[in-house]
Amino acid sequence: MKRIRFTPATMRDQMEAVRPRSRRRWARILLAGPGAIIVALTLLAGMPLWLPGGAAGIDNLAFPLVFAPLIWAMLFFHACLDRSIARVALVAAALFLVHGGLIAARFIGHAPVTEKAG
Repeated sequence: MKRIRFTPATMRDQMEAVRPRSRRRWARILLAGPGAIIVALTLLAGMPLWLPGGAAGIDNLAFPLVFAPLIWAMLFFHACLDRSIARVALVAAALFLVHGGLIAARFIGHAPVTEKAG
């Protein structure tokens, strides 16, 4: 049986080999956990600005509330299952920036809200 001799150099090489995997793991955890919640809440706040009001005028408020758990679940599973962490970050950032921009424009006063149908 061959005995492995650990020296500081071989231990350092092993630690450097583990570090990138650890960074990707933490990036995936952060995107699946707090990242998915933040993006889902931003979508929840931004969806009434582009969804039509409907006949009763509350569809643009009810749909985001109903779809919030589904949006969070899709972001969570996408972060957990996609092979490319860069693609996960890109999708989450795009959704966050688009809906965050809509919210910011609404507070500034330049974004029109969709009118009630009918």
